Amino acid sequence: QVQLVESGGGLVPAGGSLRLSCATSGRSFSNRAMGWFRQAPGKEREFVADISSSGISTSYTSSVKGRFTISRDNAKNTVYLQMNSLKPEDTAVYYCAAGVIFGGRGGGYEYWGQGTQVTVSS
Repeated sequence: QVQLVESGGGLVPAGGSLRLSCATSGRSFSNRAMGWFRQAPGKEREFVADISSSGISTSYTSSVKGRFTISRDNAKNTVYLQMNSLKPEDTAVYYCAAGVIFGGRGGGYEYWGQGTQVTVSS
């Protein structure tokens, strides 16, 4: 069992920055890949970024490369998404997800947070 709670969302102007946090429970955090997803109004949920259990490997969807950075602090059981140079098209509910234990990136996600709203104004 893993519980995830996102925080850090809000309303920001275009070009601004936000840092999302995902606090997790459970001692298995360090054995799970973690990911961030988002869902905009009227759109399908999409992958944003992921990070390996060790934090060594990361990947991003093309639209956020160079602007977003995913990181994790295994000592704090927390994953972050630093979002810079935000654009209106980044507006969405952002969800944190925990991968299957020992599954690595691409192993699927079995736990999801409730999401945090990010709204970027023009």
